[in-house]
Amino acid sequence: MTDLRPAIPAQPEQAITVVDPAPRDAHADCARLRRMGPLVPVEVDGVRAWTTTRYSTLETILSHPGLSRDVRHWDPEALAAMPPGTAVNEIVRDTSMLNAEGEQHRRLRGPLVKAFTPRRVRELRPRVEEIAAGLIDRMATLGPGPVDLRREFGYPLPREVISVLMGIPEERRAELNTLTDILARVVEEPEDRNASRAALRALLGEIIELKRHAPADDLITALIEAAEGEADESGRLSEEELFETVELIFVAGQVTTVNLLTNAVHALLRHPVQLARLRDGTLPWSAAVEETLRWDSPLAYFPMRYVIDDVEIDGVRLRKGEAVLACYTAAGRDPARYGPAAGRFEPVAEAPVHLSFGHGPHFCLGAQLARLEGEVALSALFEAFPELRAAQPSHELPPLGTVLGNSVRSLPVLLGERAR
Repeated sequence: MTDLRPAIPAQPEQAITVVDPAPRDAHADCARLRRMGPLVPVEVDGVRAWTTTRYSTLETILSHPGLSRDVRHWDPEALAAMPPGTAVNEIVRDTSMLNAEGEQHRRLRGPLVKAFTPRRVRELRPRVEEIAAGLIDRMATLGPGPVDLRREFGYPLPREVISVLMGIPEERRAELNTLTDILARVVEEPEDRNASRAALRALLGEIIELKRHAPADDLITALIEAAEGEADESGRLSEEELFETVELIFVAGQVTTVNLLTNAVHALLRHPVQLARLRDGTLPWSAAVEETLRWDSPLAYFPMRYVIDDVEIDGVRLRKGEAVLACYTAAGRDPARYGPAAGRFEPVAEAPVHLSFGHGPHFCLGAQLARLEGEVALSALFEAFPELRAAQPSHELPPLGTVLGNSVRSLPVLLGERAR
């Protein structure tokens, strides 16, 4: 059959840019990529792909019908050549809702929608406030020397919140946290990550069985009901899908929020004038959350979208089977979207739209929960410690060290006297 589609013009070859997984200045790197064009060929974790550099390009990529998260659309040779054991490898080979498309994605996402409704999230506020207050009480006992705010506040707050939402029994949380820290690359990794993953699956299996015998008003119970309900069998979750969804939500429900809280505190300590406007009520704390999400997105690069058939986007020819990497840090400071002040941290009451929670069918289910956690955490922290200040210059802070996340590995602060 004759192909009547208009030919996509050829374009000159571009040099491959290797993405540094631990950049000293991620935003300077992104600015250089933006100058190369809207889509730039890169190598990340040993994988060749295109990456977005501009807001409008990322928005298009995230919802374009000619691209898919389904790895079956990737060039088989490229998939086979992907180095094992990398962060990109783990995301690409994930078989959960994360990479599902179409009807399968809607089926897997459906049971979670009720758990993340605005009403359900609002009802969590008192519990989030209680968790934040408890962590602040504990931090107040750690002074007067530097305290790693990321470890002592950023990590435990979203972890405890997602545990409450999911219904993780308190007596199982410590072990579960240790295993997910390993798999999410939060701590130094053991030689055998497979053993940690097997232990995590066994523990999740025990928790799921506990919920089968003692159901409650929580997310795991809702997922069990979706797996065992009386609906048409094609709409049910399989046992494997149940496991994968529980694991995905537990890890995803905390990892990016850790970065959000860390980045927000870091930004506010570097911008005291903006912090003062929040403290005196000129601006709501939600303004700081939204500006952080734009200006210093918790996500750096996220794999992958695969080209289903040859397509042209923003003047760049993408071939069938090629992979496209979404870059959120570049989109958030794109002058074409946010003007000449795109690189400045300036919270405002009417926050500009950003893409840090994604766009299209895969928009983050936990967006409202992350926003709530950010507002509560920042308000409680700066009210409790009005003298809070950085204990180390920004340029000395160690980068996170993964192409997926955009943050620092630690954030040492001096708390100062606690407000009475």
